[in-house]
Amino acid sequence: MTRPAPTAAHPHGPAPQAGPGPGAAAADPGHGSGHSPGSGSSRYDGGHRGHATPGRTAAGHATPGGAPPPPPPSSPPPHTSPPRTPHTSRRARRWAPRRWSLRRRLVASCVALVAVVCAVIGAVTIFALHDFLYGQLDSKVHDTAVRAGGPRPDQSGLGQNVPGGRNGLGPTGGAADMPHGLSFVFLSGGGQPGETVAATVSSAGTVTEAAVSANSPSTGQLVADDLTAKQAAVFSGVPRDGKPHSVTIPGLGDYRVESAASVQDGGTVLVGLSSESTEDTLSTLLWVEVSVAAAGLVAAGLAGAALMRIALEPLRRVAATATRVAELPLHRGEVAPLSRVPESDTDPRTEFGQVGAALNRMLGHVGSALHARQESETRVRRFVADASHELRTPLASIRGYAELTRRGQEPVGPDTRHALGRIESEAARMTTLVEDLLLLARLDAGRPVDRTETDLSPLVVDAVSDARAAGRDHDWRLELPDEPATVYGDEPRLRQVLANLLANARAHTPPGTTVTARVRRRPADVPLRRPADVVLQVEDDGPGIPEKLRRHVFERFARGDASRSRAAGSTGLGLAIVHSVVAAHGGTVDVASVPGRTVFTVTLPTAPAAGAVHALPVPPAPSDS
Repeated sequence: MTRPAPTAAHPHGPAPQAGPGPGAAAADPGHGSGHSPGSGSSRYDGGHRGHATPGRTAAGHATPGGAPPPPPPSSPPPHTSPPRTPHTSRRARRWAPRRWSLRRRLVASCVALVAVVCAVIGAVTIFALHDFLYGQLDSKVHDTAVRAGGPRPDQSGLGQNVPGGRNGLGPTGGAADMPHGLSFVFLSGGGQPGETVAATVSSAGTVTEAAVSANSPSTGQLVADDLTAKQAAVFSGVPRDGKPHSVTIPGLGDYRVESAASVQDGGTVLVGLSSESTEDTLSTLLWVEVSVAAAGLVAAGLAGAALMRIALEPLRRVAATATRVAELPLHRGEVAPLSRVPESDTDPRTEFGQVGAALNRMLGHVGSALHARQESETRVRRFVADASHELRTPLASIRGYAELTRRGQEPVGPDTRHALGRIESEAARMTTLVEDLLLLARLDAGRPVDRTETDLSPLVVDAVSDARAAGRDHDWRLELPDEPATVYGDEPRLRQVLANLLANARAHTPPGTTVTARVRRRPADVPLRRPADVVLQVEDDGPGIPEKLRRHVFERFARGDASRSRAAGSTGLGLAIVHSVVAAHGGTVDVASVPGRTVFTVTLPTAPAAGAVHALPVPPAPSDS
């Protein structure tokens, strides 16, 4: 279906937007020069969407000569997150914690717990050491501030105690040197740490002088060096409350500074000690704790994984026992003794032991039920086999006496002759049913079939010829390979499989149906580990098999018509015999059906299955299903 192209007069779309052009200002004086095309007001005109007229846009702008307006500027696409690919989704699901194994969850929980403990211990240690080191530093700063604000020493000895410098006391101790560095005599005194800063601040808040103690290059002793104006300006912002404060001095680093009143001139002295050594200690401790915590987490993860593997080993053995039991063919036949959880894994004092003990109790109940079922099936199978065997003789006698009476010397009437014919036909039918039951009983008992090298192509030709003779109202076709389709099997049983499949197609399809018997060889598939085999297919274009019946088509006494009459229904054993015989040959049989096409596919191995031995061949007559 082709959609018409949208026009400017479409009532459900925004009107076209014109860009600025000659005459725009005159046509719409209300819009100033600051109006820009594509703005919200001009694009939708306050939400109004009307018909556009020639030479004018919906926003009221005129276009020269009625020319069509230019398209509106494209707006930037909205920000969208990149689409999630199937690979990304699978990876996210794989790493989702709810999909983790129990061992991975436990190890992750242990590692997370250790990480939290390490983080708490590290944080407490860092904070405690921080308070301790800064407490010591603040104590030293306070003592230095008290010493700096105390009385000045006798100036007569300054020249001998303090080496001179540009900003220090002169070697002569003259009066000219005293006003400049007299307040900082303590900076070069004995026992004072290097890089100590000091500054004097007037009552007006002006820094009058500032210096830092440093080692003299010539003598190696401490001297006082002036700070630059930028460095000294830092002290003007320090609160003068007698408490330590942290400041950063350009070129020197971080300091703890405290103020003290000067007893000499009534001013304020600010003294500071470097805190970089304290910060270095804390940083070193932090890196050590992080390194130790990382190593501890790795060790905890490895040790936790090993311990969890050991701790969960009983659970793995319980799962292995359940897996071995699940792999046993429990649906039919003789069942081997079920595996049990080892006694060491059934200790009721542990959680895993409780699971193991519960599984053993369940397996005991299942084993008892399977044993009872096996005994019941054995009795039924023996009864069917014995009854079938015993019924063959009386049935043969009935047929013989009926035929003898019909051919006797005494003349019989038409009614009697008809009755004798019915007796013979029903006896023959019952004989076939008995033979089928006896065959199924023997196959259920595990009696292996007699296997010889057999070419399926001649068997299919014979079976289709017989089917054509019995069902001339059907169209029978053959598709055979050029080379022999050789299998190892029991020829009479394989003939019975072919006869039952073709009889099933003839009995359950209307006249005119095309039935094709197809044989082909299928080579081995090494990547799929599939050996070479022969595929036999019987296909028809009939009405198909209902879904409800298709699920049970290979079961015994499964019939498309529930009627018990021979004309309307069948015994329901034909396809069951096909399934049992093919399974005894180590092959498979399945069915695919849709209205107008039904295909039965039989796959037989080209080599004898392991454990195949010769057994009693019992070739009964073909059975319709």
